[in-house]
Amino acid sequence: MGRDGVRPRAGTGEFRAAAGEPDTWGECGESDAVMDTGRRPLWREEPAGRRRMAEPVRTAAVRAVIIVALTLIQAMVAFLCTLAGSWMAFPAVLSTVASTVVATWGVLDVWVTRQVWVQRNGVQSQPSSTARELRRERRQARRQQRREERGTSGADRAAA
Repeated sequence: MGRDGVRPRAGTGEFRAAAGEPDTWGECGESDAVMDTGRRPLWREEPAGRRRMAEPVRTAAVRAVIIVALTLIQAMVAFLCTLAGSWMAFPAVLSTVASTVVATWGVLDVWVTRQVWVQRNGVQSQPSSTARELRRERRQARRQQRREERGTSGADRAAA
C-alpha cells in the first residue's frame, strides 16, 4: 500500500522505492533487479521461423478458413437435425454437400494462389550473390582473353 492507503499502479516506482529496489525497467517490462536475481522472463522474443505469407495468399487462406469453419458448423447442424428427425435435416444435408464443394474450392484456391505467386515473384536474383560474381569474373576473363587475341592478330595483319 502507498502512503495514502491506495495501492500503487503497476510500473510506478513508489512500491519499489519502499522495497529498496531500483526504479529501472529493462526489455519486456522486466525490472533490472529481477533480471539480476536469476529469474527468467516469462517469454523470450524469438525471430519468426518462416517469412510472412504474401498478401494474396493470406487473403485466400483467410477466406478458406472461414468457408471451412462455416461448412463444419453446417455439417453439425445437419447431423443434429437428422438425429432429431427434424424436417430441416434434408435441406441441411443438401446445403452441406454444396458447402463441402465450395470449401474444397477455397482450399484449392489457396494452393493455386500460392503457386502462382511463387512462380511470379518467388525467385529474386540478388546482384551481390556469390554465383553471379563468379560468373561476372569468368565473363570478364573471357573478354580480356578475346581482346588480347584480337590485339595480336590485328598487329600481324597491319605489319603484313
